[in-house]
Formats: sequence, C-alpha cells, structure tokens
Amino acid sequence: MIGERYLWAKERYKELGVDVDGAIEILKTIPISIHCWQGDDVTGFENTGVALSGGIQATGNYPGKARTPDELMSDFDKAISLIPGKKRINLHSIYAIFENGERVDRNRLEPKHFQSWIDFAKERGIGIDFNPTFFSHPLASDGLTLSHPDDKIREFWIEHGIACRRIAAHIAKELNTYAMNDVWVPDGYKDIPADRLGPRLRLKDSLDKLFLEKYEGVIDCVESKVFGIGVESYTVGSSEFCISYAATHPGIYNLLDSGHYHPTETISDKIPSLLAFFDKIPLHISRPVRWDSDHVVIFDDELKEIAKEIVRNDATQKVFIGLDFFDAAINRISAWVVGTRSMQKALLFALLQPYDRMKIMQNEGNFTELMMLSEELKTMPFGDIWMRYCELENVPSDESWFGEVKKYERDVLLRR
Repeated sequence: MIGERYLWAKERYKELGVDVDGAIEILKTIPISIHCWQGDDVTGFENTGVALSGGIQATGNYPGKARTPDELMSDFDKAISLIPGKKRINLHSIYAIFENGERVDRNRLEPKHFQSWIDFAKERGIGIDFNPTFFSHPLASDGLTLSHPDDKIREFWIEHGIACRRIAAHIAKELNTYAMNDVWVPDGYKDIPADRLGPRLRLKDSLDKLFLEKYEGVIDCVESKVFGIGVESYTVGSSEFCISYAATHPGIYNLLDSGHYHPTETISDKIPSLLAFFDKIPLHISRPVRWDSDHVVIFDDELKEIAKEIVRNDATQKVFIGLDFFDAAINRISAWVVGTRSMQKALLFALLQPYDRMKIMQNEGNFTELMMLSEELKTMPFGDIWMRYCELENVPSDESWFGEVKKYERDVLLRR
C-alpha cells in the first residue's frame, strides 16, 4: 500500500520538477544531534544536590526519568530505534561518568570521564557533540560565571571551558568526526544593572582565554540568549555580543537557538543572513511558547521555514542541527521521537520544493504565481513520501511507533 501511494506521490512531485528519490538521498546524509538531557530533565550524574539553575526549568513529574548512565543510554537506544536517518548525540559536561568512587569538579574533567559515551557512540556509529555546563553549580549560584567580577570564580569557569574543549577534541579524534563544542553562559541580572559594559568585557576576556588554543576536529561556537528566569533585565551574552564575537574571532561560530530571541523574532531569517558571512552555522532547535520554554519540537510553520532556509540555500552540510528541549510532563522517549521526527519531516518537506522554479518567479517579479505555487505545495502528498522514507530506514512509518514506547514504559520506565 505504501509503495502504491509513494509512486503516485512521486509522479505528482515530478510534474513540478521535484526529484523525490534525490530528496530522500539528501535527507539520509543530514545528521540530527539529539540532546541527552531530555531523558533526565537536565539532571546529569554529578549528584551534588544543586538544583537546576541558569534561568532554565524542567517542569512536570512524569514517571520513568533516567537516574543512571545505563538507564539514560537504554532510553536513548529505544528512542533512536524509532527515528530514521543519521543521528548524533549531544552531551553536557554534567553527564560525565565517574567510576570507583572518583569525583572531580568541572574544571578537572578529562576525556576518560566520557569514555563510556565514546564507546556507546562507536557501537552505534553515531557522532557526539559537547557542551560545557555553566549552570547548576555552587560557583554559579549568583547567576554569573565567565563574566564574574571575582577573578578566582571566573578562572574556575575558564578552566572548565578549556577542559571541555580538550574533551571535545578527544571525542572528535576517537570517533573520526567533528565535535561541536557550544559555549553558553547564563550570566545576567534580575534587575537593571548599573554597568552593562563591564560584564561583557569580562566575558570577552574569558572567552579569549578559553579559545586561545586551537583543537583539531572541534567546531567552537558561542550561544546567545535574550533572558531567563532570574535574569530578566540583562543578559551578558546577548545576540549582538555573540555575533560580534564570532565575526571578529576566526574559527568561532555563532550558534542560533530558536528559543533564545524575543518572542516576535524567528531564526529562519537569521540563517541566510549568517550564511552571507560564515561557512558554518550551528543550530539548536527548540520550541519557545511565549518565552524560551524549551517545548518539544513539533512540525509547525517556523520549523518548516528553518528547514527551507537550510535546503534552499544549499546549506545542508553547512548548518549543524541539534535539538534542545526538555519536557518532564510527558513520556521522555516520546518527546525525543516526536521532536526528532518533526525536524526530519521539516527537512523532507523543504527538500520537496521546486526552489529553482520559485526563485525564477521571484526574480522575474511573478509574485502572483509564486504565491499560488507556495500554497499548492502545502497540500501536496508529502506524507506518502515520509512514509516511504521511514520504510527504507526500517522504522515505523506511522503512529505505530508509539506502541513501542508504551510497551517500554510499562516494562522498563514504570519499574524504576
């Protein structure tokens, strides 16, 4: 049945000049970096007793949260078994795995503390991306890290950032691929500051020291934010700061997070702007609801626009897609599957657009025809192409994947 529907849909797209088989082959090459922290509500394995901080919050108490490395890896395995395509795993430094009672602070982390993750990735043929963790720590209790006025605290966080870059380089070498290393700091103030420049100069100085040594295989980036809980009035690492820093420091890139801007802003239009100046654009895809709420990514209009800008600008190998959401109110494995499959659906939808034809219409001023075609494309038989893609990837092509999740919940999650 899928085959018949696929052949009909393929012919329909061919009438518009779209190569469906070619689109599927391109989709197979686009990796999605899936964040581990959805599985345990951004808790990590430090067990310090420090609550989640940094202006972020995981809400809900759905049963089955991963509590150990084995549980988190098992849950991740179940999720990726239901997701088609090329995948990576995105780690924060708080997911270091200590053995034999060892504990070190974040500025003393080493590659050996992530060897289990490297082995996990090797066995599954996936890459790893990495993130220093500048939150949920006693030395971040006042909301300041790399911009802290206390030199000793600032030095601790610089050392942490350097340690993480060394770990990322080791990961890249071990897995024979790149490792994205994203520096995001929660630094800011709850109320109006007396000095807006000073913290940014300290952050710039800290980043200069953190990025001083170059590491092969590491894609370094800085990530901005507009505000967070407890830092509503002023964010040190603003969009203007991060873009300017990346633009003036070769080899450093500006990461776009779809939740880290004003509610009326979208990152889809920012992608082609940055492509005019940068050869790489790292992305974190989230779903903001009124603010940076990190809702599970769904197949909505902005996600489609993000994917369109990646595809229509021939940037599938220039834009590095990672996911960043955490919802403790629903089944966490389902959240992973829905979010990742939604991103892949958006990419496939974008790959099935006749952009060459549409660009000619725009350049020739045929805006009436362009509007007509854009609207007709919305009801094309895209779903039949998606089902065929999933069939080729040996994963469920419809909602039947949810039955697998419910069985896993019954047999594994509810027993924790």
